[in-house]
Amino acid sequence: MSDLSRTFGSQEVDPREREQLVRDVFRRVARRYDLMNDLMSCGIHRLWKRSMAWAVNPGPGQCIVDLAGGTGDIAHRLAGVDRQVIVVDPSYEMMAAGRDSRHHALRWVAGTAEQMPLPDASVDAVTIAFGIRNVTRIEDALAEILRVLKPGGRLLCLEFSRVQGPLRVPYEFYNRWAIPAIGTMVAGDTSAYRYLVESIRRFPDQQAFCGILREAGFTDVWYRNYSMGIAALHVGSRPA
Repeated sequence: MSDLSRTFGSQEVDPREREQLVRDVFRRVARRYDLMNDLMSCGIHRLWKRSMAWAVNPGPGQCIVDLAGGTGDIAHRLAGVDRQVIVVDPSYEMMAAGRDSRHHALRWVAGTAEQMPLPDASVDAVTIAFGIRNVTRIEDALAEILRVLKPGGRLLCLEFSRVQGPLRVPYEFYNRWAIPAIGTMVAGDTSAYRYLVESIRRFPDQQAFCGILREAGFTDVWYRNYSMGIAALHVGSRPA
């Protein structure tokens, strides 16, 4: 097992060390990140993200933050000349990998989920796709999202979740063995993709994450499963 896998398997890892290691993972996979998403999901992640963008339903004059936005594939779906869409991500490498090919109206800002360089109550919606499980302190991240949201503003969080039904066993096998193998062949980085698989396994299931959102202060919390629960869209609002 690599040092990376051992570190993330420990509950006692120093938060600053974990943050640095997460950044290192995404620095290493940045150039092949979008390609790997297509290969690992057979392109289905694009349908999930399109559904998420529809759920945002952006309007004229709105400010939308795509948190942990990476290469901007979600932000690109939300962009328009009549609104402000901001990609916030700690990885310069991930943002650089997407900046040249995305919508010209996007704004790119370096920042973490726990500390966004944005004013209080300035954002209509925050999206985060497959990023919440990688934050250093999830409670601090949710508090920061509430801080930047306007009253009534929404968080839309797309994340891998617990598979239900007959797909569960083959999906677990695929996660454990196939994804690291694809990471080795295509991205040349086995340990980074082993970490990503481990982070999926450790993330709370649908109901548990709803409870975390409510405990953090979000209201009107609900979720929608995609592909029998391989991924789930969680939605919550800042109280009006």
